[in-house]
Amino acid sequence: MRKSRIEKTLARWAGRRRRPRVIPGFGLTMGITMSYLGLIVLLPLSVLFFKSLGISAQEFLRMVASERTLAAFKLSFGTSIIAASVNTLCGLVVAWVLVRYDFFGKAFLDAVVDLPFALPTAVAGISLATIYSRTGWIGKSLSGVGIQGAYSRLGIVIALIFIGFPFVVRTLQPVLKDLDPQMEEAAACLGATRAQTFFKVLLPVLLPAALTGFALALARGLGEYGSVVFISGNMPMKTEIVPLLIMTKLEEYNYEGAIVIAAVMLIFSFILMLAINLLQAWSRRKMEVR
Repeated sequence: MRKSRIEKTLARWAGRRRRPRVIPGFGLTMGITMSYLGLIVLLPLSVLFFKSLGISAQEFLRMVASERTLAAFKLSFGTSIIAASVNTLCGLVVAWVLVRYDFFGKAFLDAVVDLPFALPTAVAGISLATIYSRTGWIGKSLSGVGIQGAYSRLGIVIALIFIGFPFVVRTLQPVLKDLDPQMEEAAACLGATRAQTFFKVLLPVLLPAALTGFALALARGLGEYGSVVFISGNMPMKTEIVPLLIMTKLEEYNYEGAIVIAAVMLIFSFILMLAINLLQAWSRRKMEVR
């Protein structure tokens, strides 16, 4: 009995070895993967990180804790969180419409969602600044009620909503496509209201994907520069974001200050990417269980 199991195992391994592979084996492909990621991603980032280690801890904390730097971090994180939250709520509605309904112009609307991906961020910033300025189409109406669109914190939020919107929609769409409508019908037959169906049946399934989309939009907003720099006004302590502060430090030849701020942003970005991967793994496990 034991011998037959060993023979079956050896035969299975032999079959795997004889099976033709389109791509070479694990060793070669893993080597190519690590070499490519090392040269393109890890090497430049590690140089930045090790450069920051050459600065004393006291000097590092002094640069990070300066009033201007803290104001830039507070503004970047605050506006990115607000924009990602708005995108999560509105992106769920848009993804629901694109998945659940068939209507004239659906393909056009689906393509419009991806427009912020293809549009250069500088073009987006100039367009938003023109529309939301005091003389713009929307900015004129906002200024009439005492709200300043462009060259304010509101303008930064608008720009981050624009560039982060596709991340949420494209993250939620596959989950909604795999969601069986019969679950909602069963809940309705059992007497559940629309609110109960959403919070008890749909939300538990959509929550991991929604959190992933939120994290992606947040990460994109933290690193955004091109669209924000044209609409923010770039006023220190008021509308100066972290990427702009790094550029300002470089223009002032304050390389140590720029490296310190960039290293802090690198740490935050890594934490966000790790959180996104964990959320995606959690989402896959939930879908497999269901």
